[in-house]
Amino acid sequence: MSNIQIITDSTAYFTKAEAEALNIKVVPLAVTFEGVTENEGYPGEFEGFYNQLKTSQSFPTTSQPSIEAFASVFQKVVDSGKEIICLVISAALSGTYNSASVAAEMTAPDKISIVDSKTTVANLKYLVKMAVDMAGQGMSRNEIVKALDEQKEKTQVDLTVDTLEYLKKGGRLSSAQAFLGSLLNVRPIIGLVDGKLIPVNKVRGKSKALEFMMDRIPENVVHISVCHILNEEEAKEVQGKLQERFPNVKVDLDVIGPVIGSHLGPKAIGICSILK
Repeated sequence: MSNIQIITDSTAYFTKAEAEALNIKVVPLAVTFEGVTENEGYPGEFEGFYNQLKTSQSFPTTSQPSIEAFASVFQKVVDSGKEIICLVISAALSGTYNSASVAAEMTAPDKISIVDSKTTVANLKYLVKMAVDMAGQGMSRNEIVKALDEQKEKTQVDLTVDTLEYLKKGGRLSSAQAFLGSLLNVRPIIGLVDGKLIPVNKVRGKSKALEFMMDRIPENVVHISVCHILNEEEAKEVQGKLQERFPNVKVDLDVIGPVIGSHLGPKAIGICSILK
C-alpha cells in the first residue's frame, strides 16, 4: 500500500464510489443559493440544484473550502503516518489552492505538497487518477509532483452553453450582450488557458459550436472526456463522434457540478483533452 495519500477537491467530480475505490479524499467547495449554504456534493446529487437554478430569480455564489477544513483532513492523514499530495482546481478560478497551502503550512509542510492543477472538472480528475497510479507504483512525492507539473501544461478544456442566460446572471455577459447574442443565436466557446477561463470564439448555433470544439482537439490527444450538465443524450452523441475520430483514444462521459456549472447552466457541454 502506498505511503502517499492523494487529496483533491469536489470539482474533480469523482462519484462517491470512485473516490472510495481509489482511496481519494475529497474536500468539498460550497454553494450558497437562496440563503442556504451546502457542500457541493458528488455526481448523482446535482439535479435538484440545477432544477432550482432554472426557476430561481437569485443566483448562487460559491466558496472554497476553509483552511480549517483542509487542516482537519491533513492532520488525520499525517497522524496516520502518510505523506500527502493535494491536487486542486486552478488557482485562477478559486481560492482553494490558497486555503490548502495555508493549511499545509499549519499542519506539516515537510510532508504535504499542494499542486495547482491549472485546470478543473474531468482534466483534474485525470490528473488525480494519474497521481494515484504513480503512488501505487511506489514513486516518491517529489517524483509524482514533477510528473503532474509537466502533464498539467498539456491539457485543453473548451466549453459552450445552451443559453446565454447564466453567463449574464453570473456577470460574465452584460444584459445587452446576452440579448444581442440570443437574438443572433450566438454560442460562445470558452477555453481554459493557463488556468483561466477566456473567450476562444463565438459561432452561430450550438451544433456549430460543438463542431468547432471537436475540431480544436489536437491530434496528439491521449484522453478525452465529454462533460455535460443535465444533457447526457447530446453528450453521448458528441462522445460517439469523437470515438470515431479518435478510435485509439478513450472517450469518457462526465458531469459538471454546481461550482463550475452554475455559470454555464443546464445543457452546457464541455470537452476536456489530455495531450501527449
